[in-house]
Amino acid sequence: MDELALKYGCNPNQKPARVYSEDGTLPFKVLNGKPGYINLLDALNSWQLVSELKEATGLPAAASFKHVSPAGAAVAVPLSPVLEKVYFVEGVELSPVATAYIRARGADRMSSYGDFVALSDECDAQTASFLKREVSDGVIAPSYTDEALAILKEKRKGSYLVLQMDPAYRPAPLEKKQVFGVWFEQQRNDVKITEDCLTEIPTKAKEIPESARRDLLLALITLKYTQSNSVCYAKDGQAIGIGAGQQSRVHCTRLAGNKADNWFLRQSPDVLNLPFRDDVRRPDRDNAIDVYVTGEGDEMFAEGEWQRLFTEKPSVFTEEKKAAWLKKLKDVSLASDAFFPFGDNIERAARSGVAYIAQSGGSIRDDNVIESCDKYGIAMAMTHIRLFHH
Repeated sequence: MDELALKYGCNPNQKPARVYSEDGTLPFKVLNGKPGYINLLDALNSWQLVSELKEATGLPAAASFKHVSPAGAAVAVPLSPVLEKVYFVEGVELSPVATAYIRARGADRMSSYGDFVALSDECDAQTASFLKREVSDGVIAPSYTDEALAILKEKRKGSYLVLQMDPAYRPAPLEKKQVFGVWFEQQRNDVKITEDCLTEIPTKAKEIPESARRDLLLALITLKYTQSNSVCYAKDGQAIGIGAGQQSRVHCTRLAGNKADNWFLRQSPDVLNLPFRDDVRRPDRDNAIDVYVTGEGDEMFAEGEWQRLFTEKPSVFTEEKKAAWLKKLKDVSLASDAFFPFGDNIERAARSGVAYIAQSGGSIRDDNVIESCDKYGIAMAMTHIRLFHH
């Protein structure tokens, strides 16, 4: 038996704690730092996500995890000049794996603060340099260049967690866990998410272009490793809004939709032209931008406060300006980890530019959901695959 002692479990009072493999060696190596219980939950879930994304799309993939759900996930689709500015990489020629990471981190930068990162491909020096400058707890990848590993070992005063995953590892078909002294056992969720699950399209709109199919696959695979109920909005090869762990699906759709809206609002001229002082750090910029686009905490821009962040007082980002900008958000893909029970989910999705949907189907109100899609010209595929994850 191969085992690794941990400082504690989910909380400091949960001691002792360890991870172990009954069937041989652990499938990962600790190259730097000391892993925690939640670190490893994030690492092993996020690794599965990025490896499946790479298999499904053929593109390098990355994920940003927090509390055993992704804050972002992406594949290596080149960035537009606007996104380069939004993601703080203007004028930088990015490697494919760095592009995937920058996109994954950029989906919801506030939620990614202190994340655990997964990379489907070897971590290069450029990606390591971006990791070094962000607030992050650790990374898992199949390999690291010598230069990348040296960079990462300098992060967090030498304590940054670096895990190397064995890409050839395949777990046993049955998995088990214990809850309150009771053992649970089930077949691993090894269902393959491929374009074959996007062939049944009962809506009037039938066309789902190649880019949207890629985004739907990305969203579905992301949901496979997101705590349920879960909904994911995706565009241009990345998640732009992930809702996790909601008891009501429409609340999940609203939560993820609001995140998608905020992602797009960050690309508006009002936000891009915010007059930040040069000495304001990226996390503080992220927080200020979130306040600016949501309108929460206007005291930040009160007299005597804005000078800490800006060279001049920003103009008000009015609800009218926001609504006008959000009308430009188009061709968004949306996936759900189970069926939509009511058309209200579609109504909310349409407000965030959703044109393509993938969901399991099987609700007694599927006809109502299809009718709602037809109302907005949305093409919807019924996958017949449920992706609950707990």
